[in-house]
Amino acid sequence: MDFKKILIAVDNSTCSEKAAKTGYEMAVKFGSDVALLNIIEPAPATVNPDYTLAPVFMEMYDNSEDNSQKLLTEISNKYGNGVATTYLTSLDTATHGIIQQAEEWGADLIVIGTHGRTGLYHFLMGSVAEHVARKAACPVLIVPNKD
Repeated sequence: MDFKKILIAVDNSTCSEKAAKTGYEMAVKFGSDVALLNIIEPAPATVNPDYTLAPVFMEMYDNSEDNSQKLLTEISNKYGNGVATTYLTSLDTATHGIIQQAEEWGADLIVIGTHGRTGLYHFLMGSVAEHVARKAACPVLIVPNKD
């Protein structure tokens, strides 16, 4: 297999840090470029349609985008070891955003962590990693959250 472009999906969790570490280790092995992706999920609009939501929402998005860039920089500095890295931030649902960004960037592999939830929560909510693995056009490496 030839993974020239590895997309690593991260959030602010220990499981995504493990995924980032694994993704960067693979990038070094294969001589790959890396894209670090953070998805900002939109807040549900529960405001009366007579009121304007745009300024409040845009300010919240700007703050989230700043936080996203800080997270991506921090992860890259911690695990990147000089690997060429592209930072991607997307305002979308997690599954759709990861798949769309992987396709647009031309990823050969998606690396994603899993929280390891089970039982009723997993049954009701599903797993982002599981949904990405089912729908992605390229291979997906799911890194478990185990010690």
